[in-house]
Order: sequence, then structure tokens, then C-alpha cells
Amino acid sequence: MTHTLRLANPFEAATLCTCIARTVRVINAVVLALPAICVTLCCPAAAKTGSRTLERIQATGVISVGYRTTSAPFSYLDGRRRPIGYSIDICDRIVQAIRRETKLPELRIRMVAVTTATRLPMLAVGNIDLECGVTTHTVERERSVGFSVTTFVSASRLLSRRSAGIQSVDDLRGKTVATTLSTTSMQYLTKVNAERSLAMRIVAGIDDEDAFSMVRRGEAIAFAMDDVLLKSVLAGAQDGQAFTVSEHALTVEPYAIGLPPKDAKFKEVVDRAIKELFVSGEIHVLYKRWFESKIPFRNINLRLPMSGQLRRVVERPTDSPDPDIYR
Repeated sequence: MTHTLRLANPFEAATLCTCIARTVRVINAVVLALPAICVTLCCPAAAKTGSRTLERIQATGVISVGYRTTSAPFSYLDGRRRPIGYSIDICDRIVQAIRRETKLPELRIRMVAVTTATRLPMLAVGNIDLECGVTTHTVERERSVGFSVTTFVSASRLLSRRSAGIQSVDDLRGKTVATTLSTTSMQYLTKVNAERSLAMRIVAGIDDEDAFSMVRRGEAIAFAMDDVLLKSVLAGAQDGQAFTVSEHALTVEPYAIGLPPKDAKFKEVVDRAIKELFVSGEIHVLYKRWFESKIPFRNINLRLPMSGQLRRVVERPTDSPDPDIYR
């Protein structure tokens, strides 16, 4: 049966329409507010953290961790295609601290593969909560993402065939040089090329192995990248003895764990976890495992003692992007 509402006059119709419109607006407001209400009721601690990242982690019960697949010894895959490495170990300690902070002992970890090109955009938009790879902390990058205290200090150098005699960017004038896509080495080469009119041709590999292969094939005279990564590439190459890494450093590279932008409380939790590694001395155990021992599933030993720069960071932690702080 259908009932039809008849109104006595236009005034009653207008009044009814106004009431209906107000009711619809109230219902819409309640519906839109439901997610926040649910987070507050179901996860009361989430509303008190002062961190949007921690609140999201509490609400979902999941933390998303970005990792690299081929950046040994920092972040790469083992025989079962699970991420391992120095940065992964540090992030494991950070996740443990976040479990305590959020009171979520069963917090699930979602591992997300990233590349040099995708890592920072994924942090910026919230697709990952931690970037546990090989990322240099710079002033420019601070505009879009956050960074932990420094976890490693490297320097950018040039890898080339021994016969090429390459030691500095001046030796690259008019030549083709390779680097890896979306890295600080690429930014440096582009800048110095323009400033000094070197007429270099800069080509980019999708990863370090790809850039190294360009030098191997004779497509580039040198490969510019952080020295620890160059040594890792050479250590795993059968013809590694045919190449050399320049003594002259192009830049200083302070590595850090990438964080979501403008979330001071989350950064505080992360930094505290890293500093606990420093104070306890566990950082030296991790360092020895990845830089002074055989690297799991790579069968290479970088034989790279901890540098004076990193020792100073361990003694006096800093999150500065200024290269001069580490010289």
C-alpha cells in the first residue's frame, strides 16, 4: 500500500523540505565522522599519541616497511626472498619499539619493495611508514619526507676500469658516466656538469648492478655511487679485480631511515630506538655482521671497518643533513 502525504499549503511544504534537508546534513556528518569515532572508541590510546602515523598503525594493526631488493649489505633478499641487511636489522629494532609504544605486541609487518625512484614518494603519501634501505638525508629531501638520526656515513666515489685512470670528475670531461636513477650521485653529477661545463653525458641505471654493467660493456667510462655500494658490487663480481674505486671522494652521504613527513612524535620513537642501539653497543654487533663478516647469501666480506665519522655519530647521535658535520 502506498501512502501519499498531502500538505495544506506551500508554507508547510517549504518547512518540511527545510527539515528534511537539515536531517540529511546531520546524517551525512555522522557518517563522515564514523571512522574517527571508531578509532577513538576501539583504540582510545590512538587518539592520545600526537602522531598521525602511530594512530594509523594502532587503528589498522599494521606497519608498512619499505625495503630494497638488491642493495647489499643494507637491504636485499635472502634465499627465500625475504629482506635482510644492516638497515633491515635496525628497522626490526624500531618495529619492536613501536610495538611497545602502541601496546600492540601482535602488530603485523607489511613488507613493501621500493626502488630509488619510488621510495620517497611512497613515504610522502603514506604508503610506507619506514624506508629501510640506503637513503641519504639531504636538505632538499627534508621538504617532502622525514629522517631518523644518521645510521651510516658513506662517500660518493667513481668506479672505473683500472686502465681508465679515473680519479676525479675532471677526468670525466666529455665522457659518458653512469649512476643510479633518483640518487644524490645523479644530482651531484648534473650540478657539477653544468657548473664546470664538463660536457659529460650522464646515463642512469635502474639499480647499481645495471649502472655497473654499463661500465663493464664500455657504454660508460665510470660509475658514480656511494663507496660502500661500489665495494659491494665489486666484491660480488667475478671480474672485480679489473676495476678500481677512486680515492677522491665526491660527496659525503649521511644515511638515515626514511620517515613520514612532519610527524615529530613518530620520529621521536624511531630515534629513541636507534639511540638505544648506540648506547647498548649492539650497533657494533650489527656492523660487524654486515661489514666485517661474510654477507649471508652473497658469500662476500666487505672487510670495511667502522669509519671515524660513524663512530662519532654513535657517540654523539645527530640527524643533520649537513655533510660538513661528518667530515
